[in-house]
Amino acid sequence: MAVLQMQRISICALKKDRKQILELLQRRGAVELTDLPLQDQVFGKPDTQEQKSLFEKAASTASQAVEVLNEYVPEKSSMFAMFEGRRAISAKEYDALCGKRDEISETASHLVSLSKKIAENRAELVKLQTQLDQLAPWAGLDVSMRFTGTRTTAAFIGSFAEPLTLEELYRRIAELAPEVQAVNIDLISQSNEQTCIMAVVPRGDAPALEEALRSMGFMRPPSPSKLPPSEQIGILSQQAKEAEVAVQSAQAEIASQAKARESLLFLSDYYTMRAERYQAIGCLSQSRSTFLLTGYIPKPDAAALEAALTSRFDLAVELEDPGEEEEVPCALRNNGFAEPVEGVLESYGLPLRSEIDPTPIMACFYYFLFGLMFSDFGYGALLCIGTGLVLLKFKNIEPGLRKMVKMFFFCGISTAAWGIVFSSYFGDVVNVVSRTFLGHEVSIPPLWFLPLNDPMKLLVFSMAVGVVHLFTGLGIQLYLHIKHRDYKSALCKVIFWYMLVGGLIVFGLSTDMLVSVLQLPFAVPAGIGSVFGWVAAAGAVGIVFTNGDSANPAVRFAQGLYELYNVTGYLSDILSYSRLLALGLATGVVGSVINQMGSMGGKTVPGVILFVLVFLVGHILNFGIELLGAYVHCNRLQFVEFFGKFYEGGSRPFSPFAAHTKYFKFKEEN
Repeated sequence: MAVLQMQRISICALKKDRKQILELLQRRGAVELTDLPLQDQVFGKPDTQEQKSLFEKAASTASQAVEVLNEYVPEKSSMFAMFEGRRAISAKEYDALCGKRDEISETASHLVSLSKKIAENRAELVKLQTQLDQLAPWAGLDVSMRFTGTRTTAAFIGSFAEPLTLEELYRRIAELAPEVQAVNIDLISQSNEQTCIMAVVPRGDAPALEEALRSMGFMRPPSPSKLPPSEQIGILSQQAKEAEVAVQSAQAEIASQAKARESLLFLSDYYTMRAERYQAIGCLSQSRSTFLLTGYIPKPDAAALEAALTSRFDLAVELEDPGEEEEVPCALRNNGFAEPVEGVLESYGLPLRSEIDPTPIMACFYYFLFGLMFSDFGYGALLCIGTGLVLLKFKNIEPGLRKMVKMFFFCGISTAAWGIVFSSYFGDVVNVVSRTFLGHEVSIPPLWFLPLNDPMKLLVFSMAVGVVHLFTGLGIQLYLHIKHRDYKSALCKVIFWYMLVGGLIVFGLSTDMLVSVLQLPFAVPAGIGSVFGWVAAAGAVGIVFTNGDSANPAVRFAQGLYELYNVTGYLSDILSYSRLLALGLATGVVGSVINQMGSMGGKTVPGVILFVLVFLVGHILNFGIELLGAYVHCNRLQFVEFFGKFYEGGSRPFSPFAAHTKYFKFKEEN
């Protein structure tokens, strides 16, 4: 249906035109290149890996430079920046910036080196600060911490891992080394974590004092400097100031390059394109003067590309349909209504060559089911207005994001419509506001019914929608079997199931029990129910006797019975559509609870303020939760129930040789 037919394109051209031809193909983005195997001695494959790596490195340097600017000179952007898309660049701008690429590359390298310099100096600052913190307790010491005494005295410089006073120190030393009489202790510093001292004794008493200090937990400073701590602190402080100045100088220099941001963004994209181009060159086969190129192109784009190539270059272009066994990429092209849900299909898997693109049919059900689950006019209006403003204001939005926004726009229309059908306007806000603040209740009647008053009717409707959805999937499977002239499968795998499931439904609607349980206002006449009961029985017999593939009759019969057991799967599939009831009711019930909570203040000024606050916060939360729920469950109904009846998917996506840029658009005019 909307799957683009692919053609294989082969191009033989002069080697001197290779660069221009590849640039044209890259900007048009219409051809997926394939790797040509070597077939003879005339043609060879160029080794472009080294050059490609150089371009990737240059692109990475430019990207790093942009990150440096973003870190130190952040660019102001609005909360809607994600919708602005890439800026289109003219051929004149492109050529002008290409001429400055060496200059821009130097700027990029310089910014990266400045960032490295900042990182190194900050690391040095951390190191210096650590050393200063270690020296701070020793700032009052006027000798080197390496000092061990004079010819006649011994000095012990170190610390204890506890707070100690001079009295405690003298007392403990006296207890542990009573023979030491002439000891002098200087208390350098004291804190809750440690006590720093310098003790001096005559040389003869040094061993006894050292033993006493060791038993008290005395520790010498690790790797002490030969300079006194006060001098060492001054030197380290000066080094820290120099490092801080270097950081500030580098930051100022980075800030002065803020105007180069656009050029750096261009350079990143430019070298990314160059790297992709050299990767493409690696797929070619070339001789001394010519080269061969092959790939896939969507058939609708083939004629225009062939005309563009032959009008500019002296070459030969050959187009042919791929073979049946050839693995061909898949590309979709749908109208404005179906295109937005292509992303939903792609997340499941693209259609195989033997399948159709179910997007147009899925789109109708998707919008319908999403609106039925969300089903509130206020929420739908907000969704429509929000997405509509984005689509109108941001014309340059990226295609993938545009599809998603447009999908939610159509979902918003459906949601608002179902809200009118069920009379849901931010829950029952009209009733609550009129009753609480106006003195008399006003209500907007539903076009159909109120789900809160008649949930069984909504449940029956939900399951009826499910039957239509499932039978549509079966109908697509029937179409595919007939298209491929597989009439046996059409009969065995589709028609018999239509007979069985459809017959059972009509037969059930003729029974008093089912009509009573579902509270239906009608019943199928018993005679018609009996006829459809026999139709269901015939379908069951057909399934049992035609769905086995074993040569053994008994095994084949058992296979048929097992296939018939899948009727329980249809029952569970139909019941799974009760989520339409659950989510639809949840939206209205939660909205009504929020309105009731907001109206608890009554007809007073504080009551109005309370209502506004509760209304805004509550409905924003409910909007987000129910929107997510509708999106997830709507996808689930497509993936499991709908696709499960006919769709396999699994094709690889069409990946054309194109300008896969991040910041700018470079596109050849078609």
